[in-house]
Amino acid sequence: MAKYRKLSRTSSQRKALLRNQVTALLYRGKIVTTEAKAKEIRKIAEGLIATAVKEKDNFEEVTVTAKVARKDKDGKRVKEVVDNKKVTVYDEVEKTIKKDMPSRLHARRQMLKVLQPVVEVPTENAGKKRGTKKIDMAAKLFDEIAPKYAERNGGYTRIVKIGPRKGDAAMMVLIELV
Repeated sequence: MAKYRKLSRTSSQRKALLRNQVTALLYRGKIVTTEAKAKEIRKIAEGLIATAVKEKDNFEEVTVTAKVARKDKDGKRVKEVVDNKKVTVYDEVEKTIKKDMPSRLHARRQMLKVLQPVVEVPTENAGKKRGTKKIDMAAKLFDEIAPKYAERNGGYTRIVKIGPRKGDAAMMVLIELV
């Protein structure tokens, strides 16, 4: 038996397709695709979720002081004149951050090898760069998805058959996170 399905694509196309679909599955929670693609997506997604579950509590909280630019009511940086030059005013702020332990950092980097970057665009800003925000999919895996499946031993996805596609009669399925 083969280790994976070729999906009638070259290796680079296949890798890109699977990366996009795994990212979409983890971001949205469910996607509609063909049965062969869904079975390949399941292998990758379940491995990522299992890694996230294993490493979800492997961090330490550290308090750091950081310089943050002071902003006015419009969200613009406050500037003051020093020696005839405009200089941004900074405040020192204490923040608590999560510092990954080495094994969690390795897991995060392994996830980022598979996951594509996701940019969330609000509907009122469609087609514009302003107001968009980047979603950290590895952080979403650790913080949102992994705690849901902490008590579960595998079987994080479900494949539900929908029926044949009209054009080529390929079996379409819904793959979703359980």
